[in-house]
Amino acid sequence: MERMDLQELRELVEFLKENGIAEFELEREDQHVKLKFESAFPAAIAAAPVLHAHAMTAPVSAAAVPAAAAAASPDAPAEEALHQVKSPIVGTYYESSAPGSPAFIKVGDTVEVGQTVCIVEAMKLMNEIESDVAGEVVRIIAKSGQPVEYGQPLFAVRAK
Repeated sequence: MERMDLQELRELVEFLKENGIAEFELEREDQHVKLKFESAFPAAIAAAPVLHAHAMTAPVSAAAVPAAAAAASPDAPAEEALHQVKSPIVGTYYESSAPGSPAFIKVGDTVEVGQTVCIVEAMKLMNEIESDVAGEVVRIIAKSGQPVEYGQPLFAVRAK
């Protein structure tokens, strides 16, 4: 097996940071790489357990998505006034903390800034996604159990 060179290691670190991955470990015959980023998520956000077997959560603010990515799509003129809460990471979207549990939010609910609106699972970590705007949930765009991309809209909210 080939050893990882310094350039490959730099690329790996950049990839992990861009995708909000806090911990990574690779073990080969004569090489062991373990990376752990203490500040993988904003400092004000602390890790907390979720009611989900063998998983930890790290709340992630949807505000981490660049403002340019928050613009409404041009083919949806009726929704231009609506704010889109977007996924700050790549993973699998879940509407509730565990199978059979009620959804964090539903259409018509009022959300506050910092309120948990869903979970995005990435590499067996359950990341609580928080609303970055206060208002009324007008539409739920993502479907539970489906993969989501970085910056993909999850909800449409009519801001207060």
